[in-house]
Amino acid sequence: MKSLGIQNVVIPSRARDLVLRPQVRLHVYIMSSKSRVIYTGMSGTLTERVLRHKRGEIEGFTQRYKITRLVYYEPFRYVKNCINREKQIKAWTRAKRVALIESMNPTWEDLAADWFDEDGELNPKSRSLAALGMTNWRNEDRLAQRESSKARG
Repeated sequence: MKSLGIQNVVIPSRARDLVLRPQVRLHVYIMSSKSRVIYTGMSGTLTERVLRHKRGEIEGFTQRYKITRLVYYEPFRYVKNCINREKQIKAWTRAKRVALIESMNPTWEDLAADWFDEDGELNPKSRSLAALGMTNWRNEDRLAQRESSKARG
């Protein structure tokens, strides 16, 4: 097999972030009410789906029990894997789903608490959205944060 000779290519940091960032498009998620009634779902647009839950726009179970808090999510690249994982989690007992949530989020904090502003627009300063690769916070504000911590420390 011929080598293409790309081992020694240097990719500038901004381009590397764009090129090497995983193409995550799907998520299995678990939403909860304040009283910890839980709902498991999947979405190709997690932020939009979470906002619809928060606004009470999804009729039925989640609207009836005021399920508005994102307590767990898991990214997937492939639809089949995402569907299989959602089915697996839905087949579990409540106790096992609670253990899954608490393994990543022991206090059941709303992981999307800072995702939106008052108008329902995405918050570009949200660190948790940055972790999903949905804001520019990673690239620009992280550098500013490092500089300010160097100046303090």
